[in-house]
Amino acid sequence: MRHKLLEEQNGRRKFVLVLDAGEEAVAAIKTFARAQNLEGSSVSGIGAFETCSFGHFNPATAEFTRNDITVQAEVLALVGNIAGQPENDDNDGDADEDKGPHLHLHCVVGLRDATTRGGHLIQGIIRPTMEIIIEESAVHMSRGLDRASGLVLLQPNQKD
Repeated sequence: MRHKLLEEQNGRRKFVLVLDAGEEAVAAIKTFARAQNLEGSSVSGIGAFETCSFGHFNPATAEFTRNDITVQAEVLALVGNIAGQPENDDNDGDADEDKGPHLHLHCVVGLRDATTRGGHLIQGIIRPTMEIIIEESAVHMSRGLDRASGLVLLQPNQKD
């Protein structure tokens, strides 16, 4: 992964990331977000995957269905956000290394036959590259459980 700080104004930063073949997109973005202490940012990108996996949420069962794409696919749109984990989130069963930035990414890919697929990006193996822009917000964002939907949703708070 290569990256560059494009601009910084009023404590807000804008980065470009270029991911290389073989890297896993979600892990690479999370590693970068952790290193830069990003907890309130928007993400956008384009590129291509050798393989990828999407999730689709079923509100009736509060479960995600996983869909794997095992062929080369063009990333037509990658959008999402980066937020911090809730400070009082001690009972989620995650290991300590899973704490830190929480990524919520959605992606649409185009297949060779011009059909599209998409959903919540679980995993994507880059081939040949991916170009990502990350823009930091002036608002700190964390996530918390929304009991009505069963989802972990944004809980925006003003940065100190």
